[in-house]
Amino acid sequence: MIIGIGTDLANIERVERTLERFGDRFRNRVFTPVEQAKAERRVDVAGTYAKRWAAKEACSKALGTGLRMGISWKDMSVANLRTGQPTMAVTGWAKKRLEAMTPAGHRAVIHVTLTDDHPWAQAFVMIEAVPIAEP
Repeated sequence: MIIGIGTDLANIERVERTLERFGDRFRNRVFTPVEQAKAERRVDVAGTYAKRWAAKEACSKALGTGLRMGISWKDMSVANLRTGQPTMAVTGWAKKRLEAMTPAGHRAVIHVTLTDDHPWAQAFVMIEAVPIAEP
């Protein structure tokens, strides 16, 4: 059962200008240390940040709040499995919101898709409620 869907576009060039203008202040406000480490290792640093920015926006929309109601940018974190598949972890208020919207007897699974085609980065987030198997 789908309980939330969100999508967002980010302009890579705008993120690049923001990084140039605000540097660490922007990075530290919006991205976790894991996200920063991933982006800084990539050839396309701005594109990597833009995809993660879009994923955070999309996740906030899937949670039904947008970036309001106490959700912080760093309450949503994008990481990658060893296979490269992106994942989304939520903490703080975002986690509380996810728990509140997940039906009893279910667990939430957040699916993330990231893509870019310069100058755009796009993310799609779908939150699925999966029944908890009885032992």
